Amino acid sequence: MELSQVTFAGPPIGDGYSVPHGVPPNLVALLRQINGFVQFRGGLHLRGLCSEPNWHSLEAVMDGELALYRGYRAIKETDVPFAQDCVADQFILRDGIVHKLYSETGDLQSLDLKLPGFFAAIDADPVAFLEMHPLLQFEREGGSLKPGEVIHVYPPFCTKESGNGVSLRAMPVEEALVYLPAFARQISALRDGEEFQIKVGP
Repeated sequence: MELSQVTFAGPPIGDGYSVPHGVPPNLVALLRQINGFVQFRGGLHLRGLCSEPNWHSLEAVMDGELALYRGYRAIKETDVPFAQDCVADQFILRDGIVHKLYSETGDLQSLDLKLPGFFAAIDADPVAFLEMHPLLQFEREGGSLKPGEVIHVYPPFCTKESGNGVSLRAMPVEEALVYLPAFARQISALRDGEEFQIKVGP
């Protein structure tokens, strides 16, 4: 596992910090070496064992206000959402296998990879494996992600209208993890091809 292009590394694991139940030993061992990081200018965010910053906390998305199992029907309370990509699609460990949660729709797909294979696939071709094309477009348009931000896509990639082009902007991770589950729940009852409106707030 090569750690090039790291723009943020998490704080050391604090004395007495209690590792959330269910985090596998091989992930804990990795996080004791480097407690999570942001890599590829935001293309990958590996969460850490910490309480602060909240956007970096694995505990926050396992059992906090941002717990993903509360927002997505496909996620179990025992799942470990250990990482995310540039658009807040989530990488989930379930029974030692990495799955990918598509955050706009709530669809969960097994990648048929264990943790070492996941990192090997990233090392081999990060742009393709992490689907970093939205980030590359965002950067071509003059944007950049700060640690703690992901890309907000409008119209969402899951809509037909996105085929005509999308607008991209930076959004705080914590806002994205509130907005995306709510959006996925709202569209889950729609039939294929059914139209809906998205209201843009101030």
